[in-house]
Amino acid sequence: MKLKRLSTALTLIGLSITSVSAYAENLRFGYASNATPTVEAMKKFAELVDQKTQGDVTITFFPDSQLGGEREMVELLQAGLLDITKVSGGLMESFAPVYGVFSMPYLFDSQAHFYKVMDNQDITTPIYESSKDQGILGLTYYDSGARSFYTSEKIIRSVDDLKGLKIRVMQSPTSIKMVKMLGGSPIAMGQADVYSSIQQGVLDGAENNEFALTIARHAEVAKHFSYDLHSRVPDILLISSATMQRLSPNQQQAVREAAKESTEFHKQAWAQAVNDAKETSEKQFGVTFYYPDISEFQAAVQPMYDELKSEPEKYQVYEAIRQQAEPK
Repeated sequence: MKLKRLSTALTLIGLSITSVSAYAENLRFGYASNATPTVEAMKKFAELVDQKTQGDVTITFFPDSQLGGEREMVELLQAGLLDITKVSGGLMESFAPVYGVFSMPYLFDSQAHFYKVMDNQDITTPIYESSKDQGILGLTYYDSGARSFYTSEKIIRSVDDLKGLKIRVMQSPTSIKMVKMLGGSPIAMGQADVYSSIQQGVLDGAENNEFALTIARHAEVAKHFSYDLHSRVPDILLISSATMQRLSPNQQQAVREAAKESTEFHKQAWAQAVNDAKETSEKQFGVTFYYPDISEFQAAVQPMYDELKSEPEKYQVYEAIRQQAEPK
């Protein structure tokens, strides 16, 4: 299956190169299925790059997992077969361990705290550059909301309710550890396989934001969504290091500016879209939302922070993030 996807990817990418050879630089941008605000932000990024370079740099999209899942697209970036992609920061932990900080549970106190940290270049730039040796550079982030648990049958009202449940997590060691500490049985898999796995009973549920219920239609097979709000993992806009080096200094600057401006565009659209997704899940799919006491969940994962002290690079980032929190 992976070879078939790679063959398809090479064919599609080859066609794009043939069809746009008249342009000075055409960058190939592949991504998986995403919520509408994120798709619109990526389109805005492309528009801004075109404007800022006066058409010298254009972008061709390969949307909705045409080239495979997020991991496959990062690997295509490394191989020089793709120029840009957008993936979860949780996945990036497999390529640069410091990204694992973002998957730590209850790292951010609120969306405001999240934005304050992610807009702080002193914190994020070293993280974005941590994968440089892997041939990948981070450009900016997009909000991907607060992640919570949702299930097909058992309602999660407390930590005890998670015991023994098979829960899909991102391909992130930190996310796997978190679910284990909460008593669940984590299963790492790509987003594309989650629906059928819940439907067939391979999974009891998953953890994600509200858009997984609507965009991926998980609400058809999982009717119970529990707002434990265990993490806020940013999406990361990535570019191949080789691609960035190929661009002129002015083009590089245009790409960086366009990326940051697309993040501001995304912020404006995100909040309303989340509310719409929740309303659709309730009214169209019959999903019920629950609000457990999160203090019990926070206490259960505290040992993860004690262990983090043994990883100085991650712990230093953690401390910088917590310093940005509002005093309690």
